[in-house]
Amino acid sequence: MNQQEIEQALIDSLADNKLDQSEKNQLAEITQELQNQPDKISFIRNKAFAVLLEQGDFNEAQFRAIKWLENVVKTLDKNSQQPSIVADACFSPGNDCLNRIVSLCNQARHSIDVCVFTISCNEITAALLKAHQRGINVRIISDNDKRNDKGSDVYQLDEAGIPVVVDRTEHHMHNKFALFDKKVLLNGSFNWTRSASKFNQENIATTDNPKLVQAFSYEFERLWTKLG
Repeated sequence: MNQQEIEQALIDSLADNKLDQSEKNQLAEITQELQNQPDKISFIRNKAFAVLLEQGDFNEAQFRAIKWLENVVKTLDKNSQQPSIVADACFSPGNDCLNRIVSLCNQARHSIDVCVFTISCNEITAALLKAHQRGINVRIISDNDKRNDKGSDVYQLDEAGIPVVVDRTEHHMHNKFALFDKKVLLNGSFNWTRSASKFNQENIATTDNPKLVQAFSYEFERLWTKLG
């Protein structure tokens, strides 16, 4: 729903001065869809107060009381937004980047979307296979040229039943990012290979910043549709 549709839904709901079950369900669905966009949830909250004040018929004391409540909610909303619970960086050579990827795979509860140039690290492959086996929705986007490299695990993952699409153009799908439960983004120069851990100067950063997660989610879905 866009902002105009949300406002109209609030106006329609206020017409009988109650929030019935179907309206509660609709509001719950919207909240779930916007769980990574707290600014839009705040818009709905603030718009509800605006609609109430515009549509309602209040005396001066009632109006002041509603404005007081609105300011209380706005203040709580502004000051209770949590900082990123996941925000760090890892560097190689060394096992920090590798361990971070494996840990996020093991912690995933719903989905893992991987968009990487290549996968040839046995530990990462094992973590993705374990996630798939316990029912996590794993999807992989990779590059066709690297898929055929010696040591590549992309075929193994594909044969295990994990959906895989590859870039078959003359150019390369050179991204190296992953999304976990559509809430945590991992991104950086780190190739998902053993040599990246052992020898290369590489990096990855992880964050649950909603705007970044959303941007990379859109890009993953765009590539998945385009290449698939």
